[in-house]
Amino acid sequence: MSIDRRSFFKFLGITGLTVIGLKASGENTTPEDDSEFYGVLYDSSICIGCRACEKACAKAHNLPEPEDELVAGVKRKTNENQRCVINAFDTEAGEVYVRNQCMHCNEPACVAACLTQAMHKTKEGPVIWREDKCMGCRYCMISCPFDVPKFEYGSTNPKIQKCDMCYERIKNGEIPVCVETCGDALFFGTRRELISEARRRIAEWPEMYIEDIYGEHTVGGTGYLYLAPVSHNELGFDTKLQKTSYPSLTKSFLYSVPAVDVLVPSVLLGIHAATKIKQNKPENHD
Repeated sequence: MSIDRRSFFKFLGITGLTVIGLKASGENTTPEDDSEFYGVLYDSSICIGCRACEKACAKAHNLPEPEDELVAGVKRKTNENQRCVINAFDTEAGEVYVRNQCMHCNEPACVAACLTQAMHKTKEGPVIWREDKCMGCRYCMISCPFDVPKFEYGSTNPKIQKCDMCYERIKNGEIPVCVETCGDALFFGTRRELISEARRRIAEWPEMYIEDIYGEHTVGGTGYLYLAPVSHNELGFDTKLQKTSYPSLTKSFLYSVPAVDVLVPSVLLGIHAATKIKQNKPENHD
């Protein structure tokens, strides 16, 4: 059975309304782990569209160097060979550049949709994909409100490709390679630090920025935050996304599911692992 992204979100909405009807809505949904997530602030008023971040990302993750041209008004998307892209938009403020990649949501829909926890929200903030846990269902692709995860359809050993915010570098005390390469439009830090810096800039240079910080509240908050000189509508952002996270619509449902349903992901992963072993096991021709 296949399901498109619109149907998936409709399902989440219906389920959320049903849950509210069955359970008190005042339940505390604050995560138990109160550690601060790291993130990246992107300042589109500073970005010059050099695409150095694209090339550095490709090199760091052994992906082909992007060769397509940057044309204003032509929206490029991330794909299985490119984890981040820069786009140009003709706006009332002139040509403005915008970077797109995984948003690393505070409460990711892709993680909530993943049956085997292959998609994982780390305590540091990045959302990563774990190959050893993936069963290839691709629900992460359907559930992502930003249409980010991409599947390597042409590979004999397909992976899900998406920005991981250079998680291994962060664990080693380094900053993401795109931030290190750019040095001007990209800034790394905790979400608290980045939001504070964004508000400082808006207050000090009101002529350069609109007041809204994209990602501060969108879908429950994201790890990537955006400063912009013009309305986000002019820059290709989906401004119709809700403020609360999509997983929060069904969170209280978890308190009433039967234990057997909680075990289903583990069973599915076990079946998937056993199938892979059987497929890789050489045949015995006696």
